[in-house]
Amino acid sequence: MALLPCAPMLISDFDYELPDELIAQYPTVDRRGSRLLELADIIVDRGFAELPALLRSGDLLVFNDTRVIKARLAAIKETGGRAEILIERVTGQRAALAHIRASKAPKPGGRLLLADDVVAEVVSRDGELFSLSFSTDVQAFLDHHGEVPLPPYLHRAAEDADSERYQTVYARDPGAIAAPTAGLHFDEAMLAETHAAGVRHAWVTLHVGAGTFQSLRDEHVEDNRLHSERVRVSEQCCAAVRDTKANGGRVIAVGTTSVRALECASVDGSLQPFEGETELFILPGYEFSSVDAMITNFHLPQSSLLMLVAAFSGTERILNAYRHAVREKYRFFSYGDAMFLTAGTSA
Repeated sequence: MALLPCAPMLISDFDYELPDELIAQYPTVDRRGSRLLELADIIVDRGFAELPALLRSGDLLVFNDTRVIKARLAAIKETGGRAEILIERVTGQRAALAHIRASKAPKPGGRLLLADDVVAEVVSRDGELFSLSFSTDVQAFLDHHGEVPLPPYLHRAAEDADSERYQTVYARDPGAIAAPTAGLHFDEAMLAETHAAGVRHAWVTLHVGAGTFQSLRDEHVEDNRLHSERVRVSEQCCAAVRDTKANGGRVIAVGTTSVRALECASVDGSLQPFEGETELFILPGYEFSSVDAMITNFHLPQSSLLMLVAAFSGTERILNAYRHAVREKYRFFSYGDAMFLTAGTSA
């Protein structure tokens, strides 16, 4: 649970200037071809290919093995207007929760016409999410007709290459609508290289939802609430973490999603197997239980993910590192460059 300081935090405290041209629209040619900013006692500019040199035998890398589904669908309302469906979660063979973008939101009983004469009927609405009933198997239909749901700051349509590059090489559990992007830098050779160097690997699952791109609405940080995401942390992962710490190794989370999964499974400082929903909001002042270092991409200004990394490495240290990255023209966000963070004061 987050420990909040006495003075209220404002989302404007987590802002920085970012030129549009630094938002990466495409990935590097090679997965490991991105840059890596190391933030420890000082800032060091590296290439991601140098990551193995920052790891030690006995360390543990914790990856999120979620797999991005082709969650975006084009639809036509019965009235003839166009609509876009973004599946948030498949809830049954023919059922899903979704966001719907249309000139006028459909009401319960409204039908959305899809390819191959498939129909999605609106069952109900709860806030921004619509419960839909499909006339066919949802997952099979998405696999055949869905589009990779690229983030909104990628100002282009998904291309064939995105089906492979907006997916980690170790993705295996379908359910996310956004990639755990820190993992996009790893290729099979780097996984093998780190393992051969005595670095162990463990896996969690956190299915990233569309809420990861939503702005915080209340200026007072602690008055905001995060979207719920599905998490699974196995006993095997817990055992690997406990063994690593007992032997003096570091637990290094690959991505903020791995951090969130591990921390939501930590009860009173003890990591336990967990499967369920989390709304954990990690802010400066939070005491981390499981994670010693982190690999992460650069995050949006005023976002909950920027607050998470600020909680881990210190707000001023992070903002200073981001200003350095802007000056040095690092590439930002999902297809951008990475950081290697060690824990620091959250002041």
